[in-house]
Amino acid sequence: MDIQPIIEGCYFHIYNRGVNGEGIFKEKRNYYHFLEKYKFYCGDILKTLAYCLLKNHFHLLVRIKENAEVPRRDGKEGMFRLNASKQLGHFFNSYAQSINKAYNRTGPLFESPFERKLVDDESYMKSMIFYCHRNAVRHEFVNDLREWEYSSYHSVLANDKNIVAVDEVIKRFGSVQKFEEAHKAFTTDDELENYIIEY
Repeated sequence: MDIQPIIEGCYFHIYNRGVNGEGIFKEKRNYYHFLEKYKFYCGDILKTLAYCLLKNHFHLLVRIKENAEVPRRDGKEGMFRLNASKQLGHFFNSYAQSINKAYNRTGPLFESPFERKLVDDESYMKSMIFYCHRNAVRHEFVNDLREWEYSSYHSVLANDKNIVAVDEVIKRFGSVQKFEEAHKAFTTDDELENYIIEY
């Protein structure tokens, strides 16, 4: 099976799960640690529109930034050109190492390589935002998507731009109120049937 190349300027649904279905979040603090590391390694190369973290897997809806550069960290002058696949790899490795150390485990934490699907039209984009935010309901962790703490739904409502490109999300719905109303109205997975990924 060919692996979809990561292309600058394009939107992707990126997802992964624990090896053999193992939990990648052992307790509440792990979810926040994951997001901190994600921002550190990927914040300069990925624009995040939606995310959902569940016990043994996660979903991200992102845009790959073009020509992303950061100052060199080796003490030399100039800029360093970022590569999205490499930054995601660094992120996964760093998070796995922290979990292994904290819980006295060894070996890989995530399945490899991570999965990615190109999101190539606006209808697909909005469906993926719903998909991410409904994922905890789909897996029966909660009955209402608003009850799940570890998704970008709450960031959008709170205008929290720490990780999520809130303005770009709201632009697709017209307003925060319309974003919220659309999620309340969206009560089934019927429209998402083509996008559902079983984990």
